[in-house]
Amino acid sequence: MPPSPTAATSPATGQSAPAAAAPTLTERLDAVRPYVLSLFRIVVGLLFACHGAASLFGVLGGAVGSNGGTISAGTWPGWYAAVIQLVGGVLVLLGVGSRSAAFISSGSMAYAYFDVHQSEALWPIQNHGESSAMFCWAFLLLVFTGPGALSLDRFIGRAKQG
Repeated sequence: MPPSPTAATSPATGQSAPAAAAPTLTERLDAVRPYVLSLFRIVVGLLFACHGAASLFGVLGGAVGSNGGTISAGTWPGWYAAVIQLVGGVLVLLGVGSRSAAFISSGSMAYAYFDVHQSEALWPIQNHGESSAMFCWAFLLLVFTGPGALSLDRFIGRAKQG
């Protein structure tokens, strides 16, 4: 009986061996995980940087509640939060020191949630703290997962080795 088209013949024994099974969905998803993680990091960093740019420079609608204006320099805590948003967002976006930047950014969003939003109500949907809570947890996830496959840190690291 001839071997089936999906079976491979072993050169040592001449016997048919079953062909390798096609990768499962989980295996295919696992293979692209580092790249999807990088896309997640890039999007979260970009969105966070936009918040900081809006507050500091009045672009993209300006600071929340300012009718397109900015936050006065040195104002606590808004101006400092905006600097963290802009700088932390850009660092996370580029993948430069992303774990440290994500840690600081996560902490600033935890502070924003508990200091600004939770005094109004317990749940984020009630106190308008959804973005603070989501950014806090997204950045905390990036602290533990790292920047993924596409980051300047990884690119620079490879350049130094090669």
